[in-house]
Amino acid sequence: MARNAMSATAVGNARWKRLIPVAIIVYIISFMDRTNIGFALNGLHQDLGIDAAQQGLAAGIFFIGYLVLQIPGGHLAEHWSAKKFVGIMVLVWGVLAVLSGFIQDFTQLLVVRFFLGVAEAGIWPAILVLISHWFPAAERARAYAFWMMNIAIASIITAPLSGWILSFSDWRWLFIIEGIFPFVIAAPLWWALIADHPRDAKWCSEQEREYIEQGLAADAAAHPQQEKLGLRHVLSNAVVWRLTLVYFLIQIGFYGINIWLPHVIKTITSGSSLEVGLVTAIPYVLAMFGLWYNAKAADRSGRYSTHVLLSMAIGAVALVISVATGDNLPFLAVTLISIAVAGALAYDGPFWASASRAMPVAVAGTAMGLINAVGNLGGFVGPYVGGYLQDVTHGSFLATSIFLACCLLAAGLVMLSLRRGGDRPVAGGEGDAQESRRSHAGKN
Repeated sequence: MARNAMSATAVGNARWKRLIPVAIIVYIISFMDRTNIGFALNGLHQDLGIDAAQQGLAAGIFFIGYLVLQIPGGHLAEHWSAKKFVGIMVLVWGVLAVLSGFIQDFTQLLVVRFFLGVAEAGIWPAILVLISHWFPAAERARAYAFWMMNIAIASIITAPLSGWILSFSDWRWLFIIEGIFPFVIAAPLWWALIADHPRDAKWCSEQEREYIEQGLAADAAAHPQQEKLGLRHVLSNAVVWRLTLVYFLIQIGFYGINIWLPHVIKTITSGSSLEVGLVTAIPYVLAMFGLWYNAKAADRSGRYSTHVLLSMAIGAVALVISVATGDNLPFLAVTLISIAVAGALAYDGPFWASASRAMPVAVAGTAMGLINAVGNLGGFVGPYVGGYLQDVTHGSFLATSIFLACCLLAAGLVMLSLRRGGDRPVAGGEGDAQESRRSHAGKN
């Protein structure tokens, strides 16, 4: 192990300095263009006359479109080019993001948001494929972990930036200005610095290239049966569908909170757009610490399913109490909702670590694409049902918070059913037996 770590250090780290930061930046801008609608909801209500349920539908329909290119995007990235596919999609989603600022009615808003979801859908699996081409298995978990921090970072940036833009303009300019970022930031960086494989990158040294290719070849040799299992095996795997259900419930809770968070903060603080933006960023700062701490604790204990449940339970309880506290104690309410957001995001590391163990190794990549594709439909349900519940309760967010909390808690409880194959034994003896069970996970 020490020798491998030393050789990895000796060959250089251009893959870490170039690929991961650019991938993070691209996905940050993608996440910004899908969630900034949370700051535009008040303006959409005033200018287009749409109620809370329609606002939630406009925010959530993105995830219906998001389902379309998940699996095809990963396939094209693997068999054609991740660089070209993502590069083209960046430009397409930029056009749609800017068009959002020119819509004239609710129908046009739904159409643009749907196709924005389609355009962004393939980015996630394509970047996963790209990372798999550049990082051997021994490094891949860290590479994924660094990249997945983009959600918290994006939220920290989006909130104050969107609040600042609204302080001198309106929702139309919010969409237009942030829609320009793919053209001036994401696309130039992606096309200039990304390469599909080490052999395609002039900036990758010969020593680093050989290290990567040898590591990937060793990984392939360790799983000689990988090509014999395919989509049919994934679709018939009960473990995959349980993981999909967990992810679906989590996305209901997370995006339900994420999309309506600016509205809730506005209600609690009664602050200006800029103040709301700054306060909305606070929960995601705490979420970054939650992500790191929960992942570290889960790796130490090996009880991944338990750590998913704990983060979900903390998020659920804190969310309901924060909304019940309301504007009577704004400081306490903001503190509790920050804890809720941290809980709703801290599942990430333990969940994917458990998923990679609970599923047969040979189909893990395809299965993760399916989990992300179907699970993200929760991003439609959360905002839409949240808006509907606010309409029927005359603007109260309490019923919405209880619904979102129940989804988070249910996700954690379902996750416990995966502890047998998904948790990692920390002592000898049980490990071999559990690895044997894992190899037969498709039969569960």
